[in-house]
Amino acid sequence: MTELMTKIWVAVVKSMASWTPASRARLARLIGWLFWTLVPKRRHVALTNLRLCFPNWTEEKRVAVAKSCFNNLTRAALDHGVLWAGSREDIANFVRFDDGVIEAITDEENHRPLIVIAPHFAGLDASGIALNLYVRGVSLYQKQSNPIWDKAAFEGRKRFSDPILIAKGKHNDLRPVIRAMRDGFPFYYLPDMDHGIRNGIFVPFFGVPAATLPMASRLAKLTGAKVMMMMPEMTEHGYQVHATGIWENFPTDDYAADTLRVTQELERWVEKFPDQYMWTHRRFKTRPEGEPSVY
Repeated sequence: MTELMTKIWVAVVKSMASWTPASRARLARLIGWLFWTLVPKRRHVALTNLRLCFPNWTEEKRVAVAKSCFNNLTRAALDHGVLWAGSREDIANFVRFDDGVIEAITDEENHRPLIVIAPHFAGLDASGIALNLYVRGVSLYQKQSNPIWDKAAFEGRKRFSDPILIAKGKHNDLRPVIRAMRDGFPFYYLPDMDHGIRNGIFVPFFGVPAATLPMASRLAKLTGAKVMMMMPEMTEHGYQVHATGIWENFPTDDYAADTLRVTQELERWVEKFPDQYMWTHRRFKTRPEGEPSVY
């Protein structure tokens, strides 16, 4: 997409802050259908992931969930209009947290350092930006190849509380994250991307080996951090953010077992909201030695 087209698209998305959720949802269904129809590569990835993770489902169900996933991811993109241009009150009404979630995250006396595990669901940005209304935190972010979109996304995430955003680098230097956590800032951590096996381990995700960074366990061990998982549910009117509460007996001395626990907790949420998970990501890109690509 050219810079001019990206500027126009960003302006259009921001203008949607005044639209009703139903209006954005209708447009999202149209764009999601186009995405499904015109981007066969992502369609293939989503269906491959669902076939691997849910072999007992019918193909009809997998296709229905994948199509719904495309619609939900598109709606989440359009919902950035509220996140990037809406007022503090607009966002607080649009993204609501379950009782006790904000209190747990803002409890500095008992819950610092803190790791908030946030998997790749459609409402990932919604919960992250809304969380900034209540607490200043730290997070890693992936720079986008398109500089206009990267600037819009970065500025959108920085709107409230001036969160500490650290760009991911080639060598995954976590020292800035550790310093921020030790200074009392909660770490908003995305655990479920395939970053290869150099610093990761294979952990079964719905029974399929998935290259996974054991970062939550190692960081919690290193910093003495408490850990919880947060999951935003996309609803008809916005987002409802759920959380597990502070985990007991985490971390242990077995980082592989801890990482499996993170993955199993993620599986529980995926089973509850299967069409809101980001199936378009090549979660199984890295394969165990000798195994062919699944994509």
